[in-house]
Amino acid sequence: MVNALSSGGAILVLILMTLVGGLIVGGLARWIMPGPDPMSIGQTILLGIAGSIVGGLVAAVFRLSPIAHPLWVFLLEVAGALFVLWLVKHYKRPGQTLHHR
Repeated sequence: MVNALSSGGAILVLILMTLVGGLIVGGLARWIMPGPDPMSIGQTILLGIAGSIVGGLVAAVFRLSPIAHPLWVFLLEVAGALFVLWLVKHYKRPGQTLHHR
């Protein structure tokens, strides 16, 4: 009998969770930071994934487990996405999609 979450199914679930999580974290960062930031959904997802990586690294430094401290790790992920968005806004070349403030 084949398990519903076989290795292929588990990978698909992981990819979908990563995309949805990236969209949520990136969307929150874009909503919190003022100013124009015209991005596609794909760019927002990538922003959220990058922010989650940055926030996860900071959480690891402070030994915060996502299991034991899910709210703190989530807030660090959003803060990481805000940091990445700030970097993109301030170091984007003039004339590109995001405007330099």
